Amino acid sequence: MPYTTYLVEKGASHSFVAEAKPPTVTMPRIKALVTGSLPGFVDVIRNLNSPALLEDNVITQAKAAGKRMIFYGDDTWVKLFPKHFVEYDGTTSFFVSDYTEVDDNVTRHLDKVLKRGDWDVLILHYLGLDHIGHTSGPRSPLIGRKLSEMDGVLVKIHTALLAEERETLLPNLLVLCADHGMSETGGHGASSTEEVNTPLVFISSAFERKPGDIRYPKHVQQTDLAATLAVGLGLPIPKHSVGSLLFPIVEGKAMREQLRFLHLNAVQLSRLLQENVPSFKKEPGFQQFKVSERLHANWIRLYLEDSNSEVLVSLGTKVRRQYLDALRTLSLSLSRQVAHYDAYSMAVGTVVVLEVLVLLLLSIPQALSNKAELDVPLSSPVFSLLFYLTSLVLLALHVMVCTSAGRSCYFCSLSWLTAGAVMLLISALLCVVASALTKMFLDGKLLRKSPACSGSGWSELELLILLGTMGHVVSLGASSFIEEEHQTWYFLVNTLCLALCHQVYKNYFPGPDGGPQCHPYIADGCDCAAAALQGRKPAWDGAELGGIHESPASLATHPGNEKWVVLASPWLILACCRLLRPLNQTGVQWAHRPDLGHWLTSSDHKAELSVLAALSLVVLFALVQRRCSRASKIAMALGLLGVYCYRAALGNVLLPWRQGSKDISKGIVEARFVYVFVLGILFTGTRDLLKSQVTVADPAVRAAGLWELHSGLVLLAALLLRPHNLPVLALGLLIQMVMAKFIWKPLRHDAAEVTIMHYWFGQAFFYFQGNSNNVATVDVSAGFVGLGTYVEVPAVFLTAFATYTGPVLWASHLVNFLSSESSSGSALRRACFCYALICSLPVSAYLILVTTLRYHLFIWSVFSPKLLYEGMHLLITAAVCVFFTAMDQTNTKP
Repeated sequence: MPYTTYLVEKGASHSFVAEAKPPTVTMPRIKALVTGSLPGFVDVIRNLNSPALLEDNVITQAKAAGKRMIFYGDDTWVKLFPKHFVEYDGTTSFFVSDYTEVDDNVTRHLDKVLKRGDWDVLILHYLGLDHIGHTSGPRSPLIGRKLSEMDGVLVKIHTALLAEERETLLPNLLVLCADHGMSETGGHGASSTEEVNTPLVFISSAFERKPGDIRYPKHVQQTDLAATLAVGLGLPIPKHSVGSLLFPIVEGKAMREQLRFLHLNAVQLSRLLQENVPSFKKEPGFQQFKVSERLHANWIRLYLEDSNSEVLVSLGTKVRRQYLDALRTLSLSLSRQVAHYDAYSMAVGTVVVLEVLVLLLLSIPQALSNKAELDVPLSSPVFSLLFYLTSLVLLALHVMVCTSAGRSCYFCSLSWLTAGAVMLLISALLCVVASALTKMFLDGKLLRKSPACSGSGWSELELLILLGTMGHVVSLGASSFIEEEHQTWYFLVNTLCLALCHQVYKNYFPGPDGGPQCHPYIADGCDCAAAALQGRKPAWDGAELGGIHESPASLATHPGNEKWVVLASPWLILACCRLLRPLNQTGVQWAHRPDLGHWLTSSDHKAELSVLAALSLVVLFALVQRRCSRASKIAMALGLLGVYCYRAALGNVLLPWRQGSKDISKGIVEARFVYVFVLGILFTGTRDLLKSQVTVADPAVRAAGLWELHSGLVLLAALLLRPHNLPVLALGLLIQMVMAKFIWKPLRHDAAEVTIMHYWFGQAFFYFQGNSNNVATVDVSAGFVGLGTYVEVPAVFLTAFATYTGPVLWASHLVNFLSSESSSGSALRRACFCYALICSLPVSAYLILVTTLRYHLFIWSVFSPKLLYEGMHLLITAAVCVFFTAMDQTNTKP
């Protein structure tokens, strides 16, 4: 950007590095630019469909002052300000595959609008640079060309403004800024230096600059822009702005005007402080402001007496310095304390979450029993009386809080019918918990293992699973453990593999008495495990997964070398996990370091990436096709071939018959070709499931249908994942096959253990993909694979599926494994309960933690994104559990 560089270094301009606060996504950052306030993290979700901005802001003030405003660009502005622009043309901001037309649609208006004189404010929001970052990353060669294009746009605008100034003799102002930066991978949303540092350049002939005047960019806050624009346009400063006036912009004005501008800003900040801090008089910023006002009054008296004395200049400089110190202190104090929290609504939500969590924990003994049912009697008059009394107390409390609330409250804004229903729900849950506790203590059934295992102690594997799951939940209270959570899951799955290895070896190698070294927990299963390891097919058909011990039928003999495969399987899984770790650096501390993924995606190693992607697709086909029908095998093969062609169309991988990058396209045709086979496989699986429930009650048909659904999800994942992540998918399926065939079957783990192992591996593969607890690692481009325009529902679904591919595929495999190995319907219900419980634990704990730590330094950058990720994971898991449990109901015996 040579012209921009010249203006910054030698032209009539002032340049700054503006720091944006997380979340660094578009809508919250636009709000910060025009309101000067700090948006909440919930705006990350509202960013998908921005509501009209009702908070006081510069745009609304300008419209009230009669300013004629024109806008072209990101349609987020049109949604935030639906009736403010006299002319606008919005472009879709979420279609990240387009980085050409989205900017051309803005630039095409410039020639006409710059020649017109019927506007006061022109806002242009270009999206191409952001879209290139999402699709190709910051090191893409497209970045340089796009920056050059933007430099040309700046030349066109600045030249037109200078030509107009020669006629009107009035200076114009051109502001060049960004809403957010870009991470090392091209995303944004988190708090890394690259994401929060943005350019802010003010260009105007009013800024005099002498030759040789070197100005180094100062670091300021992004919220300072609102106050500066308001002062420059002669508008009131937005009342909730926490920003301070950028003094270099008004430095060329007379001393009297400088002090007046600073006083206006200080008064606005001091009023905001009074509204939010009860003890505002003790705040250093407020005290500095009062001192500044007194000095300013003295300066005005002196100015009226003698406007040219040296004492006046000296006192004016002192007053100005005092104002600047006060503004800096007030702004810093408000940035820390101005966050508004709806404590009453948060308390109500926390109580509901706690009650549900306690009920889940109390229901473990019954839910994990053979029946997998929960019976909570509520007919007792005691609980009826408790319900009525609690409901009356809560309703009275609600009336008291809402009638005395001095600030707006979301829960109080709901209708009385809705609020009453919530209070009745809280009362009912309280009675359910009390009933369950009473029954537990009366029957003497405290939390313990299921009846099938009641006579045995805890095995080492069970202790590891319990302590690992609970330890992970506890670790979420530390911000460092959240930032580097992938290390926790890598450690847990590696330790799990070693524990399984110990269990396999202990059941294979003879003990002192010449028999297997059986633990009491698996005493009944030692014969089965030993039989498998000795080269015989285990006499077990999976019924134990449902908690029912039945007499197994005799099975065929296994090959003699299978015992060595069983012994080596834990080490094979360990090797696969170790190979996946260097593929994607994630977390915070080491995310910037080069990894194998960066090496593969560089233009110099496209051949290596092509070979690796092709091999991964072949492995995927080999692992998936073994249980598919003939039609699904053909569809899978063609679909995987289409996946490679799609990546070749984008230029990610090479095709032998194509040289160079002349034929690179968006790959829409190739992606839709794959979607046809994905839908075909999913349709086949759904047909088999319905057939097994309606016409033929055959478990084999049902298992085949579930595997077809799993295969369709695998093909969809292969299409959406980046090509360097295809080995993650292939090795994930390999680990699933090894675990199912050589570990879970021979060792006869019950449904709860198998479920928690699937959860652990699903979490680990979430991070193997390169994900983290930063919003910036979400691959937004996956939501637009095969789409020619932005369509909200498919885009959101595809983005969510691509992000949670690991957990979803492991949950799908869990259902397939239990359905194929267990003849009892209770096994799947137990698994769904366990999966929902272990997903609910971190969400419940985190809701309480975030409520407690809402004033923590890292509440927006660390804790809130983690809560968002866990909440989405729980929603997806709940959907999977409800779907497959519903599929299971028809096949369950009375």
